[in-house]
Amino acid sequence: MSLAAFLGCLQLTDSAFPSGRYTQSSGLESFVQHGYVTADSGRQGLTALLVDQLEHAVGPTDGVALAWAHRAVSRRAPGQELDLALAVEADQRLTAVKLAREVRESSTRTGRSLLRTATTVFGGAALEAFSGAVRSGATPGNAAVVTGVLMAQQGIPTDHAVAAELYAYAAGWVNAAVRLGVADHRVAQAVLHAGRPVVERTGRLACRTALADMAGSTPLADLMSMRHEHAPLRLFMS
Repeated sequence: MSLAAFLGCLQLTDSAFPSGRYTQSSGLESFVQHGYVTADSGRQGLTALLVDQLEHAVGPTDGVALAWAHRAVSRRAPGQELDLALAVEADQRLTAVKLAREVRESSTRTGRSLLRTATTVFGGAALEAFSGAVRSGATPGNAAVVTGVLMAQQGIPTDHAVAAELYAYAAGWVNAAVRLGVADHRVAQAVLHAGRPVVERTGRLACRTALADMAGSTPLADLMSMRHEHAPLRLFMS
């Protein structure tokens, strides 16, 4: 990966990039509200929950969708006409496997926000084409798929792009833990560090997974997301 692509990857995964990720706890707020996660859970308990989310939810769904959306752009031969059908299929499948409505809506809300910002900042044929498909209603516009198209256009390799997305998820998750008062900054960084090998392993697996095999299995997390939708008080959108 070139230095320019590396810098682009840093920019896209930076929490300062206005995609709306900071509004999401990925169900963690509901885990806290219902007593499954407390300040006493500590590093070990938080790490176990994060690893479960990475291995059984984010990696085999968002990670797989990102990888295939990336290939829709990066595998195009020089002079070949751009065809985003594969990215659209990945996008539609990703929506289908997100069981909780709040999770689906958060994913597309973030994706559309990312599209608006990235189109202004980066531009590019692939991004413009996918943005048009989202605006026309042809595809939902999930965040992971938008990221795959964008990172491919920036010259970031598939495996790096998937790992970056999984890391960004983990970083946002531990930040939510701090804001919810169940971890301090040191514990959060320790959990993030402990999750790095899982990000690497899960990312590699996502890159090898067939699009038709995209699937997640986190029933308790899905239930927490469904309950969060009806919570009387919420700090996060998800």
